[in-house]
Amino acid sequence: MSSAELWLIGLAIFVGVIGVVVPVLPGWVLVWVAILVWATEIQQAYAWAVLAVATVSIAVSQVVKWIVPERRLRAAGVRRSSVGVGAVLGIIGFFVIPVIGLVIGFVAGVYGAERMRSASAADAWRSARQALKAAGQSILIELAGALIAAGSWLIAVLAH
Repeated sequence: MSSAELWLIGLAIFVGVIGVVVPVLPGWVLVWVAILVWATEIQQAYAWAVLAVATVSIAVSQVVKWIVPERRLRAAGVRRSSVGVGAVLGIIGFFVIPVIGLVIGFVAGVYGAERMRSASAADAWRSARQALKAAGQSILIELAGALIAAGSWLIAVLAH
């Protein structure tokens, strides 16, 4: 594999990691596909091992990113329907105000849904903050999986 091809694979992995944090790109998909392309080009045992590490780390992060924040929201008393309203408004907000509209729409949606069901604005705001923390936690979990995959690739490239 040429150095130019390695740089392109590395760039795709980097863009994928950024895509986890900035939800414009399918971050983990880019990371995994770039490592898959690299492994199929190299066709050595170490490359397949890196692909296995990447697959497991990304798969585990995809499962855990839904389980852990969900438990946090349940413990805080935030309803799924409120998070659903937040998700819909977040998607709409993303297109109205690119990138930051996602966060604004999500928080406004959760707050509005919780405000309609709760007695006070303070309770609704507390629920919106918990939902925002859970969303951040979900992003960090996915980022950890992508970084483990990217790091294993980088170590393999530098070692060989």
